[in-house]
Amino acid sequence: MRNERLKIRNKKSALKLTVGLVGLTLTWAACTPVHCPPDCVGANLAGADLRQVNLAGADLRQVNLAGANLQKANLSGANLSGPFQQQGVDLSGANLAGANLTGANLSGANLSQANLQGADLNQANLHGTILMGAKIDDTTRLEAKWRLVGDIVNNGGRGRDLSGADLSEANLWGVDLSEANLSGAYLRWANLGEANLSGINLEGADLNWANLSGANLSQANLNGADLRWTDLRWANLSGAMMADGVDARGAWLRGANLAGANFDRAWLSGAIMPDGSRHE
Repeated sequence: MRNERLKIRNKKSALKLTVGLVGLTLTWAACTPVHCPPDCVGANLAGADLRQVNLAGADLRQVNLAGANLQKANLSGANLSGPFQQQGVDLSGANLAGANLTGANLSGANLSQANLQGADLNQANLHGTILMGAKIDDTTRLEAKWRLVGDIVNNGGRGRDLSGADLSEANLWGVDLSEANLSGAYLRWANLGEANLSGINLEGADLNWANLSGANLSQANLNGADLRWTDLRWANLSGAMMADGVDARGAWLRGANLAGANFDRAWLSGAIMPDGSRHE
């Protein structure tokens, strides 16, 4: 059965797979609803439509789930461990209670509203992963960094002291961190698009390559921050302090509101300014 291509086009009929999926390719297959046998090791499910699939207790090690749609799937107790390709998978609303996700590559995955109670995500790659509404509790095994990210995303961070925190590559889109202290924080490659960062203290923070497009940074303290190649397009920087040693070389500022912002001694070489011109 290895390398056999299985294409399932009838979404309306219930399908029960009674053969092993070892080595099968189901790329872009529509398998809703489907019951998978316990052993699915090595299957290629990249881009597959597996919404509401029942994979409870299944062995999914080395399965390619990149870009697959597993919305509201039952993956309770399943084994998805190992650094295989799960990036960009949609697991929104999925039941992952008790699942083994140790070392899983979930970069860019959507885990919003997913049940992660009792799941093991130690050493999992959660760079850019959406955790909004995810059910994370004391039984969820999760590295401290990502537990903090989940807490901020789901409970907010307004006024919190997060100085020196490592939030690099975290998906913090739209969060409220107004008046928070993130001085010296590590936010490289973080996604803070549309976030409320008004009055935030980002003094000395590393925001290299971070996404702050459309964010509210009014009255923010950015003194000494590393803003190299940071995306600040259409951000509100009115009244922001950016004077003391700010390195904004190559930053994107097109459409940004800089009214009253202090750029004294800021390094802007190569930055794209609000009018689209490049700073010399």
